[in-house]
Amino acid sequence: MSDCESPLKGKWALILGASSGFGAATARKLSSKGMNIFGVHLDMKQTMPQVRKVISDIEANGAKAVFFNMNATNERKRARALKKMKAELEASGEPSIWLLMHSLAFGTLKPFIAEKPEDAIDPASMNMTLEVMAHSLVYWTQALYREGMLGRGSRIFSMTSEGSHRVVPGYGAVSAAKAALESHTRQLAMELGKDGILVNCIQAGVTDTPALRQIPGHEQIIEASIRRNPGGRMTTPEDVANTIAALAVPEISWISGSIIFVDGGEDVVG
Repeated sequence: MSDCESPLKGKWALILGASSGFGAATARKLSSKGMNIFGVHLDMKQTMPQVRKVISDIEANGAKAVFFNMNATNERKRARALKKMKAELEASGEPSIWLLMHSLAFGTLKPFIAEKPEDAIDPASMNMTLEVMAHSLVYWTQALYREGMLGRGSRIFSMTSEGSHRVVPGYGAVSAAKAALESHTRQLAMELGKDGILVNCIQAGVTDTPALRQIPGHEQIIEASIRRNPGGRMTTPEDVANTIAALAVPEISWISGSIIFVDGGEDVVG
């Protein structure tokens, strides 16, 4: 089937964290299948060139790109963005958002226990990490549902990692967020099942993204990943993007509440 015959052509995806890493790769892949992209991102002046490149690549695929540079956890900004998205949906004749991807990666990387109190994580940083990387999935889904922007066949993907069940120095708050995100995914799958909305979690293997490079000791994490992965390489953002694109087609309608491993078997070998 050629891309112009894609069953996804003309549908809309909303990607939270669309400017880099998994979100950017998925935006590019879905647009190559004919999907239009709503992108939410938070970038400063120095990283805006990469945002413009993502938008340019989407448009080069013949798709629409409507991006919002905003704090994804700000309720008022979310409401304004959804109003504009809803108008765009109506103008394009699409009844709802077909795919929501939650790929927000912003949190505090500090240990729980430290010799100096200021070096340990504090309540504000812990709460922020959970809010951005876990709870925001629930709040965006609630808002979309209330606005009638999710329909039968819509699908939601969150992004987790092996950090949800393994320990890494300084990763405690993010690990907690990933574990919560998986729980939120299961709960949403149960509550939205009656509406025919699928909710799943993608567990990617260790991937060289801007988020990974913020983790102390990421060089050792990369080396260990390559060494233990049965495929002999790291996971790439494109591996995740290809998987989500494959699961986006309407024929896939009975997978929900699952953690889907996209890691070449990395997690099972320890």
